[in-house]
Amino acid sequence: MAVNKLKVIMFLGTVRENRIGERVGIFMKKILEETDHEVEVMDPKEIDFPLLKKAFHHYDDPSDAPQFLQDCNAKIQEADAFVVVSAEYNHSIPPALSNMMDHFSPSVYAYKPSGIVSYSPGQTAGVRAAMQLRSFLGVLGCMSVPSIFGIPQVHEAIDADGEPLNKRMREGALEMVQELDWHAHAMRNHRMKVGVPTQ
Repeated sequence: MAVNKLKVIMFLGTVRENRIGERVGIFMKKILEETDHEVEVMDPKEIDFPLLKKAFHHYDDPSDAPQFLQDCNAKIQEADAFVVVSAEYNHSIPPALSNMMDHFSPSVYAYKPSGIVSYSPGQTAGVRAAMQLRSFLGVLGCMSVPSIFGIPQVHEAIDADGEPLNKRMREGALEMVQELDWHAHAMRNHRMKVGVPTQ
């Protein structure tokens, strides 16, 4: 493993039956791994996050938190960057996505960049959810890079195995990933050199 390989957490945002987001996640994981990133997927369909009642950072003793929260918190803490794969539900962020990410303190996300991948079955590519994610991620402290990778008519753009069906998929994904990579290296180097502001 390369010393400078970046650790990326990819959050999937939906739990619906027959969800399209899974194929988007497969595609993005391949792109990230091809570009020399270490990828961990956090999927609310695979990790059963309950409706938020007590966030990890609200436990007086972290060892009292469920083990899956301890494990996820440690992985987020160790990450250098985040990729958020999101559909658009009622012109908004899917609740499974915000519920999952809200289980953890902004301090574990802070001073690390994020990249947004949004999609829809129509022409809008989930852009309204993407715009809300810009604010949501900014408040968490992991501000999104300028390029949003939006995928319109996603069912015609990526097949069930996560393979792209047109060249725009790779081009759009790589544009966002290159920006994420640049910001992640810069922010990691600065964290190592001067630390982060005290709270």
